[in-house]
Amino acid sequence: MSIEVCAPLTGKVIDLDDVPDPVFAGRIVGPGVAVDPTREGDVEVVAPIGGTIVKFHPHAFVVASESGAGVLVHLGIDTVQLEGEGFTLHAEEGQQVKAGDRLVTWNPEDIAAGGRSPIVPVITLDASEDPELLVAVGEQIEAGAPLLSW
Repeated sequence: MSIEVCAPLTGKVIDLDDVPDPVFAGRIVGPGVAVDPTREGDVEVVAPIGGTIVKFHPHAFVVASESGAGVLVHLGIDTVQLEGEGFTLHAEEGQQVKAGDRLVTWNPEDIAAGGRSPIVPVITLDASEDPELLVAVGEQIEAGAPLLSW
């Protein structure tokens, strides 16, 4: 079985090694890739796969497919400290979503201005190996476009 994961937002694809957080860069949570989001005002974040939102916080969420495979999207680094400020939620935990459904609106430029990294790790939970990238590191990607598969 192969799961295609779409980009949760528009930006530049970067390697997890370049994420300024040792937990994500060290793949402690799991393998994946990251997106350095566009810094042009409010940015919509969309579901990377279809399934159920099993965890939903303003700064991070997990969507699990019918098979149980989950994808974690973490909006910025150390953004949990913001306690939801600057994030507008458009869904709720337990909701069924399709890939590309709008989940959160935020402003990465404001996050960066506040001294935090707006880089967005996209992690394939419970994956035993690195996923296959469908877009080269360094390339621009649009929200909803195919990003990786595993």
